[in-house]
Amino acid sequence: MAKTAIKSYSLAEMKDKYIGKKGSKERDQYEYELSMDVLSRMIKTVRQERNLTQEQLGELVGVQKAQISKLESSANSATIDTILKVFKALKAEIHFNVTIENQYLQLV
Repeated sequence: MAKTAIKSYSLAEMKDKYIGKKGSKERDQYEYELSMDVLSRMIKTVRQERNLTQEQLGELVGVQKAQISKLESSANSATIDTILKVFKALKAEIHFNVTIENQYLQLV
């Protein structure tokens, strides 16, 4: 019996096939949600490493505990101002990287 070769796919190929091509509405939404999920997890991880409760972090930032909880579960509801305040309160640096038509820009 002849062996059948198994085709393997890269992550990019799988995303193109099952989510949508880069630049499509579906792919942009997926990438946005993934970025927000990563940001939320980063905030929670740093808060926990600093041994702060959500309430304590909220006090440092000037928001209610509920806002920190929402931020950690989904950064979609937060303004950039709130996110920057959170990282400042956590004494954590945040860097932005921007790619514009194959040009890589980094703001530090």
